[in-house]
Amino acid sequence: MPETILVTGAAGFVGSHLLTLLDRTLGSSTLIAWRRPANAGGSLSSPPRPAPEDNRVHWREVDLLDARSVTQAVTNIRPTQVYHCAGTASVGDSWSNNYETLRTNVMGTQHLLAALRDHAPAARTLIPGSALVYKPSSTAIDEAAPLGPVSPYGLSKLAQELVGLAAARQDGLAVLVSRSFTHVGPGQALSFAASSFAHQIARIETGQTPPVLSVGNLESRRDLTDVRDTVRAYQLLMAAGASATPYNVCTGTAHRTAEVLEGLLSFASVAVTVRQDTSRMRPSDNPLLLGDPSRIRRDVGWEPDIPLADTLSNLLDYWRAAVAG
Repeated sequence: MPETILVTGAAGFVGSHLLTLLDRTLGSSTLIAWRRPANAGGSLSSPPRPAPEDNRVHWREVDLLDARSVTQAVTNIRPTQVYHCAGTASVGDSWSNNYETLRTNVMGTQHLLAALRDHAPAARTLIPGSALVYKPSSTAIDEAAPLGPVSPYGLSKLAQELVGLAAARQDGLAVLVSRSFTHVGPGQALSFAASSFAHQIARIETGQTPPVLSVGNLESRRDLTDVRDTVRAYQLLMAAGASATPYNVCTGTAHRTAEVLEGLLSFASVAVTVRQDTSRMRPSDNPLLLGDPSRIRRDVGWEPDIPLADTLSNLLDYWRAAVAG
């Protein structure tokens, strides 16, 4: 039976890749895409996004902070699956925007789940969370590891997760929760290191800026997953994941930020000088963020497919096209 699938935050980095995947794989299902209304604020510096290949996606402007609008929109479509990708995603910006980060990620989720409880209680809902809910660790983290976010963003994602788990346990909703580690790929905003590096290289290659690349901390190590593998994990969790059960989405391998930079520079067509910029340092930065993917492998059979070198090459090509266009 065809599904009615809702993707919130569908114009964003993860949401746009998820829409592309769903558009390609789900046949006659109805795809509803929510994006933030233009008058609701938000960043004006987001990069262009990959888009689904055909025009069967039904776009709607819905402000998740307007509870009445959310309820009306859910009542009109009564989705059977919901991927809640909307929210504030920048860790760095959360230090200066902690109120907006908490309000968007927590209250927006609460409004959505309340509307689903009242008007589409049978829907399965995936809340893509973050590995930054965990307490910093010097070893690989599994889902039983201690929680202890060290940034306003991580705090907002922990609160969002708890809202989702409460809806599952108290209201009986089927709520799936990921704790996604760092994902990278075409379309990511410039506040993320790999995307910033690639964008700077693309501008240097075209002569728009001098051949000097500004970087922050290069010693941190991150478990990196291609965003296209990440959204495939979400689709598998939607199909077969257990409700109210957190799932790490990660590879089990950590890469130094310097390794990411070196990979991108290996694809550059010009020589580039690297310069550290103290303004790019975060107030708190985990030296290591490494996950244990055993649970998601066991429960839904997900494995990442895309090598990091391919991700970085695709990311640089994306920014080359964006800069040229």
